[in-house]
Amino acid sequence: MIKLMDSLRAKIAKWPYSLLSIMAAVASFGLYTSMYAFRKAFAAGTFTGQQYLHIDYKVWLVIAQVVGYTFSKFYGIRFIAEVNSKNRARYILTLIGIAWLALLAFAIVPAPFNIIFLFVNGFPLGLIWGLVFGYLEGRRSTEFMAAVLSISLIFASGFVKTVGRTLLNVFHVNEYHMPFLTGAIFVLPLLLFVFCMELMPAPTAEDQKLRTKRSPMNAAERKQFLIRFLPGIILTIIIYVLLTIMRDVRDNFEVEIWADLGVKSNSIYTNIDSIISIIVLVAMSLLILVKKNLKAFSIIHLLIIGGCLLVGVSTMLFTMKLISPISWMTMAGLGLYLGYVPYNAIFFERMIATFNYKSNVGFIMYVADSMGYLGSVSILLVRELGHPNISWGHFFQQGVMIVGLVGGICGVLSLIYFLQSARPSQNSKLKSQNEQAGLLGNDHLITGNPIN
Repeated sequence: MIKLMDSLRAKIAKWPYSLLSIMAAVASFGLYTSMYAFRKAFAAGTFTGQQYLHIDYKVWLVIAQVVGYTFSKFYGIRFIAEVNSKNRARYILTLIGIAWLALLAFAIVPAPFNIIFLFVNGFPLGLIWGLVFGYLEGRRSTEFMAAVLSISLIFASGFVKTVGRTLLNVFHVNEYHMPFLTGAIFVLPLLLFVFCMELMPAPTAEDQKLRTKRSPMNAAERKQFLIRFLPGIILTIIIYVLLTIMRDVRDNFEVEIWADLGVKSNSIYTNIDSIISIIVLVAMSLLILVKKNLKAFSIIHLLIIGGCLLVGVSTMLFTMKLISPISWMTMAGLGLYLGYVPYNAIFFERMIATFNYKSNVGFIMYVADSMGYLGSVSILLVRELGHPNISWGHFFQQGVMIVGLVGGICGVLSLIYFLQSARPSQNSKLKSQNEQAGLLGNDHLITGNPIN
């Protein structure tokens, strides 16, 4: 089997680079969409009329899964940073298999004892993004492939909810069995897409020249990386935590938010998210045309700032009753994902390439994710314990206003920091490269000097 895979990989490596990139992009999109069926299908249910310890049952489910996901992100800081590329497929299938078995236990064990299985479900799934992105990072076409992968964050959420609602309303499947059965629908596609990802050849020498070689990082290297970019990382985490919280609220309680707005439709989730997906995909993919890493990194900052502004402005217009609920949810969702998706796709990719730092995206992505999901579960607890009577629609409206204001300010400060951080070393970079090229080879990549 190993020889067969090596033979197929060698043949595919001879394909045109653009065709290979398209295959990887589609496969990564399909893989992560399939994973979402095991993660978010339960959110299509409402589980109305159930409370335990004065907290809504569905909120308990969301909290349990997010806590598992949060623990996973903290564990992933080390796990993803050190993972060997040869083990990715085995890890992906094993982890999703564990999550699927947890959904089976959730269906069988009566409430409220089945809440624990959402925690078990969330922990392994929190590692999947880093494993999938590992196939794509450090390549000339990473923007395009990562953009397509990241669209699954938007599309899959609405798509899986539509599948789940269809099972509930059309086929009259029990709410507790629905998550497991939704996962069953996606088992074969998952296997196919993992197989396709395994056919991806390693980054070429040209890829490494343009985007910096990616490699596992030990504890000392991870510490050095954080110290080198600490102010920018702090600002980045503040923005990312806010975006993660509100994206998670929208993701988990979209059914309730639309109900508060008086809109009830099984297809509204897919329709709105498909529009957002296309716009974000185009915006992210166009960055492949920007060859200079520092310029691309600056544009990514502007996209994030623009997303925060769109969230804030659209919410103000809706509060003033100048736009409809559908227009507001579309614009607010677009703004959230214009800010959120770059961090999951290309922000850290171009950051590493800009500063020529020998590392990997998975490590810093999981640092940000761990903080983001910790914030998400904390807000859920504060809302339930402190303000349980606030509707999810009103809660979402208040939250996105904070994202618009604080996120926009931190985005501007982050852009200023990274531009200033890059500038002092620009002149010394060429001299250093010319003097050391013949002596150090690629070892200078660990210095963190910026490149264009």
